Amino acid sequence: MTDATGDGGQVQGAAIEDYLAELRTFPPPEEFARSALVSDRTMYEQAEADPEEFWAAQARALTWFEPWDQVLDWQLPFARWFIGGRLNVAFNCLDRHVEAGIGDKVAFHFEGEPGDRRTITYAQLLDEVGRCANALRSLGIERGDRVAIYMPMIPELPVAMLACARIGAAHSVVFGGFSADALRDRIEDASARLLITADGGWRRGHPVELKANADHALSSGARSIENVLVVRRLGDAAGNLVMQEGRDHWWHELVSGQDPHSPAEAMDAEDLLFLLYTSGTTARPKGIMHTTGGYLTQVAFTHRTVFDLKPETDVYWCAADIGWVTGHSYIVYGPLANGATSVLYEGTPDFPGRDRWWSIIERYGVTTLYTAPTAIRTFMKWGTEYPAAHDLSSLRMLGSVGEPINPEAWIWYWQQIGGGRCPVVDTWWQTETGAIMISPLPGVTTLKPGSATFPLPGIGAEVVDDAGRKLERGGGYLTLTRPWPAMLRGIYGDPERYRQTYWSRFEGRYFAGDGAKVDDDGYLWLLGRVDDVMNVSGHRVSTTEVESALVDHPSVAEAAVVGANDATTGQVIIAFVTLKLGLEVGHEHAEVLRAHVVEKIGAIARPRVVIFTDDLPKTRSGKIMRRLLRDVAEGRDLGDTTTLADPAVVAELRRRAATGSGEE
Repeated sequence: MTDATGDGGQVQGAAIEDYLAELRTFPPPEEFARSALVSDRTMYEQAEADPEEFWAAQARALTWFEPWDQVLDWQLPFARWFIGGRLNVAFNCLDRHVEAGIGDKVAFHFEGEPGDRRTITYAQLLDEVGRCANALRSLGIERGDRVAIYMPMIPELPVAMLACARIGAAHSVVFGGFSADALRDRIEDASARLLITADGGWRRGHPVELKANADHALSSGARSIENVLVVRRLGDAAGNLVMQEGRDHWWHELVSGQDPHSPAEAMDAEDLLFLLYTSGTTARPKGIMHTTGGYLTQVAFTHRTVFDLKPETDVYWCAADIGWVTGHSYIVYGPLANGATSVLYEGTPDFPGRDRWWSIIERYGVTTLYTAPTAIRTFMKWGTEYPAAHDLSSLRMLGSVGEPINPEAWIWYWQQIGGGRCPVVDTWWQTETGAIMISPLPGVTTLKPGSATFPLPGIGAEVVDDAGRKLERGGGYLTLTRPWPAMLRGIYGDPERYRQTYWSRFEGRYFAGDGAKVDDDGYLWLLGRVDDVMNVSGHRVSTTEVESALVDHPSVAEAAVVGANDATTGQVIIAFVTLKLGLEVGHEHAEVLRAHVVEKIGAIARPRVVIFTDDLPKTRSGKIMRRLLRDVAEGRDLGDTTTLADPAVVAELRRRAATGSGEE
């Protein structure tokens, strides 16, 4: 790859340089395309011709109590969608399906980590949500209140969310892996009146006592909480459980005795549906606000079209946690709005064995699997014998979410899990966007491994340079050019922080910190956070591309790279590499991997140090914490490690880094 610059094809001063090329393409399988919901470009053309009418048409697929007067009011950076329209999210997810005669259809196949199972129909879910809604009312919760939810992945979690939506109270779900301090901070910011939690949940065969964490959060602050509703999940395994008289209430005592009939509040389209907190550059988390009509319109549309949903026959499984936005949009609200049958699983992929996911797919006949690249690379490390031991022939669709997926993980997923017959939809979106923004539509898009391909119909997205100019090719900053229905409506209690965080970098454009590149065919490739771009001898090198080059080597299961300060080059590249099981590590293999990166990308991307590790520091949602890797690489004191799935990983990495494993 060369051009007139004479520097290997890179434009000097590029925002993010473009090194890695992927030439493999996968058109939609003919049989899949013939029956696909979207099989040509008509929808894209209609959306581009009149975006507002396009989104209005998607909104009409929902049930509205009152029609809207105006589709969109856009006062940059504040948007209002479907102004004057009134609806209820829980009604759209439950009542209308029961009224349509499909109450006996399965909403969730639940499987607990210990092996307990429940099948919950739409009619049963509606009754349980009604009881919970009446229980909330009995505790004084009213329209406009905020309710904190801190629970494991059990059916009572979506029930609690839908009950809040039913009565018009906004929920704030806090991931069950977060600490008591994180829970307290989120309760305090939202001024939540009620906390819904459980005595605990199960993780790798061990009880995780959530109620104890909740008690600590309340004893150290969170004074707004008046009542606590507690699900009994662990039972006798819960240890020293304390129920405070007058404040704490057992779910099975308060909820179960309620009347299942509970009227659904008619909510304005712009009423707050939920808060979801995400980390910020300051210590204070950001309460991302999502409202009712626009959010449900876009999550239902994207769930239906991106996954080519056939609700009569599909069994859909999003393997995320409901504590994250993926679970909100693609476990709860999108699938239920579309009348889908879903799988809900409580535990980890490796308990009691490394084939747990594949046994679940075989048991329920799962047709669509939506998961994170981190999980896929973990399965690659474990080997093919685990999926090969199960019948995965029911699968017809695969999806990826959470971070860029490197091409080799994409190919492994497509081949080993999908049998070479299932389209893979690589999706880009964020907590802030609420719904998928960039993704293939599987019946019409030719896929490139590792690329999220194109913006969905109705979405405007462009890659720009440092000056905000659109790039037709090459690397830069991913921006969104127009409002979309599921967009965040702001940061709770702080509109100026919203403006500064997302709308100040490029005039008139939304920018949340992700780099991307455009290839010769116009495909979009996500390059991770721009904070993770390395500056090596004046070249802006994406961590994603170097990691993809490393994982391209057949011995590598997973890799993470960071830039460490260097007096000569600005930064040098440090690579942390996990090999596939059973492979030997050593200096010679480090040199093999360095040479492989040079072959795939060029000498500029050659890692100075390769550190072999059995695992990488990840949050409990599976994301690699590169901040900690930079601390390790530069010998700094570590910051907060409370959100790590396994804090011991960092200590082992520091030991290996100190020994110079794989250094030149």
